[in-house]
Amino acid sequence: MSPGKTSSAVETGLTHLAVSLRGVTKTYDNGVMALGPLDLAVRKGEFISLLGPSGCGKSTVLRIIAELSAPSSGIVRVARHEGEVQPGQVLPGHGIGFVFQEPTLMPWTSVRENVWLPLKLAGVPKADARARADQALVSVGLADFADSFPRELSGGMKMRVSLARALVTDPEILLMDEPFAALDEITRFRLNNDLLALWRALGKTVIFVTHSVFESVYLSQRVVVMTARPGRIQADIRIETVEPRGEAFRTSAAYSDYCRKVSAALAPSYSGQSTL
Repeated sequence: MSPGKTSSAVETGLTHLAVSLRGVTKTYDNGVMALGPLDLAVRKGEFISLLGPSGCGKSTVLRIIAELSAPSSGIVRVARHEGEVQPGQVLPGHGIGFVFQEPTLMPWTSVRENVWLPLKLAGVPKADARARADQALVSVGLADFADSFPRELSGGMKMRVSLARALVTDPEILLMDEPFAALDEITRFRLNNDLLALWRALGKTVIFVTHSVFESVYLSQRVVVMTARPGRIQADIRIETVEPRGEAFRTSAAYSDYCRKVSAALAPSYSGQSTL
């Protein structure tokens, strides 16, 4: 995809988009241009992965979408709930859930209290917050560990807690920054399957950052391949398969073909050359 073009979703207008980035760049105070110009459109309810070499700006894209970092130039539009939000009220679809590379849990408090933290900060009454935290833990398979402490959990379980915390406000958009990178392969496969099941059940828009070609193809409806810094879009590849995906897809010829296609699109970014 050339830098002057956006994905086809832009042509449908902003009504059905969760996120639209147009001509977005990011230059740091030290003069390093980390990103762009980058154009990206993500439909509501879509699952996409951002794939590219280290330092290409994948995490920067997430931080800009989440308003944790301001772009140096360009236009960023993120779908949000319209209407007034009352004190202590967290509306479905209002805001963004963010799952970082590390679980970043508070070690001195329980799993339940870690999950309800965003509701506490929003002023949600404790009884309501507890019920919603418990429901979030049910959704990630940790209902029996609500009173446990982070030190008692495995790495995969800690990441599930982090995911529950991101989901507890029922956000429309879920941003995930390499959440499974540090996990063993068996745990990672299991969490990939669980994440897909959650996405199908909840209908969230998911933007997932990964370094893994295999993970990106398995999870995503689209794999957006980025160039080396400054990050731009090298390729936008749609993964069309029969849903729901499972182990049959992971071992299929179609999966292998898509992995080869994504790997070929990624190769120039690692060789220092771009096909733009």
